[in-house]
Amino acid sequence: MADPTTPPPTVEDLAKKIEDIEHQGDVAWVLMSTALVFLMIPGVGYFYSGMARSKNALSLIMLSCLSVAVVMVQWWAIGFSLAFGESKSHFIGNLQHAFFMGVGKEPLNGVVNLPGIVFALYQGMFAGITPALAIGSAAERGRIVPAILFIFIWSTLVYDPIACWTWNVEGWSAKMGGLDFAGGTPVHIASGAAALAYCIILGKRHAYGANARAGMAATVTSLSAAVGGLTWVLMDYRLERKLSALGFCSGAVAGLVSITPGSGFVGPAPAVAFGFLGGFCCNFAVKIKHIFDFDDALDVFAVHGVGGIVGNLLTGIFAQQSVIILDGQELPGGWLNGNWVQLGYQAADSLAGLLYSFVVTFIILFLMDKVPGLSLRADPESEARGLDETELGELAYYHVDRLISVNTRTGETKTVKEETIHQQNDTNATIV
Repeated sequence: MADPTTPPPTVEDLAKKIEDIEHQGDVAWVLMSTALVFLMIPGVGYFYSGMARSKNALSLIMLSCLSVAVVMVQWWAIGFSLAFGESKSHFIGNLQHAFFMGVGKEPLNGVVNLPGIVFALYQGMFAGITPALAIGSAAERGRIVPAILFIFIWSTLVYDPIACWTWNVEGWSAKMGGLDFAGGTPVHIASGAAALAYCIILGKRHAYGANARAGMAATVTSLSAAVGGLTWVLMDYRLERKLSALGFCSGAVAGLVSITPGSGFVGPAPAVAFGFLGGFCCNFAVKIKHIFDFDDALDVFAVHGVGGIVGNLLTGIFAQQSVIILDGQELPGGWLNGNWVQLGYQAADSLAGLLYSFVVTFIILFLMDKVPGLSLRADPESEARGLDETELGELAYYHVDRLISVNTRTGETKTVKEETIHQQNDTNATIV
């Protein structure tokens, strides 16, 4: 029972309580989102391992896990500060937040409804998944130890500057007016360009916060992925008369990649265009890679690089003020709102990210490959036996050869010989 001597709460008191509840909800949702992005990182490893030969499956899962481990240390030490430090250079931050100095309760980078430490952790997950995407192009032939060093260097020299100019409020692309809601340039174009450089350096394999805008973002993301998957499957069916499960997964990823930069700026109808054009262009890029004679083992550039560019450009066309305003933010939108210059902004951001990531990655890998002990490519014998065995000393798969005799009169079976064989190649095991 309320104390009659206690004065009733004022309007200001009620408003403060509502604000506190909303703040707690924002923090909880971003922490949940952080966990979901974290789950994507080993998910990438399992996806890649399913696309590779069985003798290299474990190494691809391991590389994805190593990516987040290496990057989280780098992000804590210097990465977050380089990406989101309050520098006036417009290209890269500074070291004022090195080792998370000054990263605590106070908001950072103009994000007023989140503690700085929550914002830093959330952004760290995107930093962790990006190199995991890039190193897929080196599958089945890239050594693991040099890849660990590459992840640290690449995150520092490539990802952090691109994240800075895209998402830091002082970044040149953000200042220009570029729109990138979830990583079209820092994540997908950067990783796609890096993957292209990686596979060129290595050469070919041998013949063996919850609100209406967040709800809209979830809706368009799901729709684009669905349309991308269907588009890819139908394009492959036209040629092979088969419904490919791998093709559907690749198309769904292409749809997700293409909607990434526009997910917080477009409505459901444009999401169909993102999914269709993303699936179509990425599928076509996979088909024509053989013309240029490079071995991108898992089509990272074709899906993430091309898909990111398609998504960035489409965002410049379909970004809508009616979607952006759902959380109170005001931006001019894209072509649908008569903001014709937005497409130019998106193209400039895409081209800058593509060229910067490719050139710097190529230089990093070229120099590393010349250092004794850091040669990037496995020797031919290791490649033939599989990186799981030669780099990790463990295998993901094995099979059992069993010789069985059958009594034709009684139907009784008897095991004559049984041998466990570790998988060395992709030939099917035979049971006699």
